[in-house]
Order: sequence, then structure tokens, then C-alpha cells
Amino acid sequence: MKNREYMIIMKHILQLIDEGIHVVDPEGNSVVYNRAMAMLEKMESQDVLKKPFAEVFKNIDLNESTLMQALSKRQTTMRKEQTYLNKDGREITTVNTTVPVIEDGELIGAIEIAKNITEIQKMSRTILELRREMDQPQKSKAHKIKKYSFDNLYGQNEVFLETLALAKRAAKTNASILIYGETGTGKELIAQSIHFASDRQSKPFLAQNCAALPSNLLESILFGTSKGGFTGATDRPGMFEQADGGTLLLDEINSMPIELQGKLLRVLQEQYIRRVGGVKDIPIDVRILATTNEPPSELLAKGILRKDLYYRLNIIEIDIPPLRQRPDDILLLAEQFMEKYNKKYGKKIWMMANSAKQKLLSYDYPGNVRELENIIMSAISMAEEEHVLLDKHLIVNRRKSLPQQDIYELKEGGLDEYLAGIEKSMIENALVAHGGNISKAAESLKIKRQTLQHKIKKYKMQERHSSCDES
Repeated sequence: MKNREYMIIMKHILQLIDEGIHVVDPEGNSVVYNRAMAMLEKMESQDVLKKPFAEVFKNIDLNESTLMQALSKRQTTMRKEQTYLNKDGREITTVNTTVPVIEDGELIGAIEIAKNITEIQKMSRTILELRREMDQPQKSKAHKIKKYSFDNLYGQNEVFLETLALAKRAAKTNASILIYGETGTGKELIAQSIHFASDRQSKPFLAQNCAALPSNLLESILFGTSKGGFTGATDRPGMFEQADGGTLLLDEINSMPIELQGKLLRVLQEQYIRRVGGVKDIPIDVRILATTNEPPSELLAKGILRKDLYYRLNIIEIDIPPLRQRPDDILLLAEQFMEKYNKKYGKKIWMMANSAKQKLLSYDYPGNVRELENIIMSAISMAEEEHVLLDKHLIVNRRKSLPQQDIYELKEGGLDEYLAGIEKSMIENALVAHGGNISKAAESLKIKRQTLQHKIKKYKMQERHSSCDES
């Protein structure tokens, strides 16, 4: 391929790329200025090409221009945020990578690749300002954020009570905690309860869903931005600084980009942060609670969660059992939700029909406690003058239900015996599936090995599984 043909092809390729590309020769004259860069800076290519950079971009300090630094100092700049005014006077923010082009020791130009993050930067500022407003004392009750404590968590299931006991002990420490539970199991409720039962209860409790924001925005939200770090930047404290002395909940930590996980690890190790674009280390005192809706072992195996970060976060691990493993809590929770939404919607539903109870008990709740609450909320809100909640009021997804049984045909033991039968059947299936290996069966049931051994003895299953692996 001839040089001329090669240059024509490259010219077309550069115009198709989404990122802005600006190339200058050794004298600072622009030789490449693609369509994406022209749109970003609201410039016409003919107004830029073959003209000195300093003449065209008069509002940019040459000492702060990464392109000019690449020419004058042969300096490479990787992924640096820059904020400046375009031709229309509109502030734009980009992430730039700029490199000098050197051949045989001779400087032949400089290349800058710019990604527009103006909207992300605006969103970052808005979120930080809203967060700061939310943390200000509010006069109106309507602006108060609901606070949860252990008193708001209901259950009588043995495994769930063990989980609560562990969480209450954890509240007395300052250690980092990793909370695992399926969607809807109440991970944030547990986290808030830990904070408000700790010595930090009078300090801020802030929560951020790591899956809700793109990487650049999440970093700015967590670490804040520094004035002078790049042109146009302002001093804005991030969530680490806002939560100083208190607790920061990082929800869905498995959605945090790997490179940002590295920065979080450094915070946990060093107890200081550095704002985006800043050079100053700011000491902080923040307790980190993190949640994940996927088993940590799977996240590590997939490389989604850094091992070193996992060991730093997992000083205390709290596993919340799903509702399908807490069948003895279903009706108890349903009654609590009935009381809550009776008050909210001004209804007077006093009791639940047996058929409604059976319908709730026969469902497996893929959405866990949150789904049960939504089912009850919907039923109460749609009820009219009834005083009894009927099965027709309950809208559930019937795609995967537990075996049906008429509640009127329960044996003498009543509900307790019925629920025990479900639990016994689940244990039996787990042991069979894992060849009698108690450790593996307990892991699949999300309960402790000792708890499973106790239940095997309780249901007199030792004879049937006398060959179980006890190791």
C-alpha cells in the first residue's frame, strides 16, 4: 500500500472514532483534529488545522495544556481530567491521554486522545451537593431519612437469629464487615442496624450503590474533587470525608471496577484518601461495610472481586439466609407487614384466612423478604371493606411453588409439624445431592455445619445417614 493510500485510510478511521483526537507537530501546529474533537470543543476543523495551538486556544494556559507539555517536556500524561471552556464559553470536562511522538530520538509531534465526561462530572457535582443537603439537619419531618435498628428485624428462625446475634456482636467492634445475601434479604437493614447499635451511631451513616454509577463518577462521589488539580476543578468533599467518624456502606461492592477496588484497598490500609486531581492526603476515620448479592467465593473465582480487598473487608462475614430457608418466619413477617400497611392505607384487616396462609407458605420467594412485603402491601392496598385477608388478595408468581397441601388437613402437630416436614425434606435432599457429605450439604443450605448436625439428630436421621462424612 502506498503512503498516500495509507494516509487516506487513516484519515477516515480517525473520523469514525468516538474519542476526540488532536495531533500537533513539533512547532505546535495542529495537523489532525477529528470530528469527535471538533464536536466536543465546538470548533470547525478548518479553524484549527495548520494553525498554532496557542493562537487557536487562547483561553487555555499553555503551562496546563497536556499537549504543550508533551512537546516542551516530552511528558506523557495518562487519563488526566481537564476542565476548560470551549469556543462557546461552555465548560467541558474530559479525560485525556497525551503522549509525545518520538522517532530515533527526534520529536515529531504529540497526540492527545480525549473522552468527554462533562455530563458525568455535572452529575457528580449534583449528587455530592444533594448528599450534603441530605446530611444537613432538616426542620421538616418529611425530609427525615428512615433509620433502621435491630428492633426493626423480625424472625424466629434459628439460623436467622444466629445471624442477628453475630451482627449485634459485630456492632461492638470497628472492624470492616462483608454482608452477603440474595436480593431482598435486607442487607442494608442489617448494615444500618449495626451502625446505630455502635459507638458511631451519632455520626453519619452514608450508603452508595456501586452498581448505580459509571466508574469515573463513582470515584468522584467517593473521593471528592480537588481545586487546582485540573483546570476549572473545585473543592468538593466525597463520601469518605462526609462520613468521617461514621460508617460508609458500599452496596454491591462486586460491581465496583477493579481499578477502583485498588484505591479502596489503599484507603482501608492507610486510613487516608486523596481527592480526584488532588495531591494532598486527607486522613479519615470511616468504618466500611460492604454488601454483595453473590457468594464471595464465586466472585473471587471469577476475578470480579480482588482477593486482597476481600480479605480486608471480610474481617467479619455476615451471611443472611434467604426467606425460602426461613419458612417459620413467613407468617410472622406477613403479620408485621399487615400491621404496617393497615396503618399506612387506613385499612382494617384483622386476620389472615387459612387459605391465604397456605398460599404464602407454598411460595418460594425468589425476591425474599422484599417480595413478601410487596405481596402484602399490594393485598392491603387493594382490599376494600374486608376484615380478613383472603388468598384471592395475594398476587404471587406461581412459576415455582413448594408442594401444595390443604392447611385444613395438617396433622395434629399443626403448622409447626408442617414446617418441620418442609425443613426435614430440604435437609434430606441436600444430603442426597452431596452424597451424605455434611459440610457440603450445610454449605448448600447456607447454614453452619454444627447446625445441620443438630437438625439431623433432631429429626432422627442418623440411622439413614450413618455413613455421612463427618470431616
